[in-house]
Amino acid sequence: MLFASMAIGTSHLVLSTKAGAQYGWIMVIPIILANILKYPFFEFGVRYTSVTNKTLIEGYLHRGKGYLWFYAGITLLTTFTILAALYTVTAGLFINLFNITNTSISIVALGLFLIISIILIFGKYKFLEISLKFVVSILFIALLITTVLVLIQGPVTHVPNFKPTPIFNEFGILFLIGLMGWMPTAVEASSWISLWSIEKWKNQDKPSLKESLQEFNIGYGITTILAVFFMIIGWFTLYGTNIQLSNNAVSFADQVVLLFTNHIGSWAYIFIAISAFATMFSTCLTAHDALTRVSLDIVSLLNPKTKIFSTKLAFGIGVMLLTIINFIVIAAFSANMGKLVALATFVSFIVAPIVGYMNLKNVTSSDLDPSFWPGKKLKILTYAGILFLSCFSLYYFYIVIF
Repeated sequence: MLFASMAIGTSHLVLSTKAGAQYGWIMVIPIILANILKYPFFEFGVRYTSVTNKTLIEGYLHRGKGYLWFYAGITLLTTFTILAALYTVTAGLFINLFNITNTSISIVALGLFLIISIILIFGKYKFLEISLKFVVSILFIALLITTVLVLIQGPVTHVPNFKPTPIFNEFGILFLIGLMGWMPTAVEASSWISLWSIEKWKNQDKPSLKESLQEFNIGYGITTILAVFFMIIGWFTLYGTNIQLSNNAVSFADQVVLLFTNHIGSWAYIFIAISAFATMFSTCLTAHDALTRVSLDIVSLLNPKTKIFSTKLAFGIGVMLLTIINFIVIAAFSANMGKLVALATFVSFIVAPIVGYMNLKNVTSSDLDPSFWPGKKLKILTYAGILFLSCFSLYYFYIVIF
């Protein structure tokens, strides 16, 4: 559920909806493809930690300090982009929900930062896990109802002389990179799963590898289904109308909520708005928690003689530092969500095949007994994902340069 809550955020609410609205049904292909090709990268996080009782980040260090330093660089870049993008979208939804007109989006984001920081510092992991199961369940039901109603009503009538938006030009490729970069979520988040697993096992008996993978597969399946739901809603309600979803966080939030209520009824406005806000709020919660844990884990591994980075005090300080850093980023970018999301997803897409390869090296190393290594089919899928994402990145660079 933590994985599902983390993934069902900007990639789904923003990018999947835009994909259907701008390009139509064809976007189900890259959405499904991204989920399939990236599956091994995340599965390896569960596999490695379940067998070794160590995080993927510890595995990177075992492969060599160069691996760890590379991942530290990725984490530094995402620290300045992912949280800022997530909080900007969430602040826009909050302004929409409560019809706030005289407060800037950066101030609302600051309020959210402080609330989530308090929850993480004092509520700890147990509260995080319990609350997110409730949120994801409600969202799944709301999206299922909306998608069924949208399908029953059928696609919206196209405007006269409507021309489909081209995909394979510079703008289309850039959008595909954004969509697939965060679908279902950033590949570097595979280490987040391993950190949560370690934390979870402190309070309960450790499950077997089979049980851990079954639990992960359920969460992963939910994220894939919901991505398609969002795409269908955007496709059936906006494709062919020439209406563009805004890059402004507040306007975008209003457009998305209206998409839902137009097919359920105005009576459902509050319910849908709260569900959408809860979705993004939970994503902020999980990402903020994970980035804090990852940052502290990296620093502690690079400074093994210093134990202070594994303390509760260090976690609290880490949470607040991320709040300050990302508030500055949001204030600098103002309410232009598009720039933040584009930068964050671009970084995630470019490093995805490299992190995928690093994860493969971990689960096929001497840290695991060969009986726990991934099977032949999963390895083939891994190489296919690395090859596809690498070629797509090179194609993008070719378009930009030439």
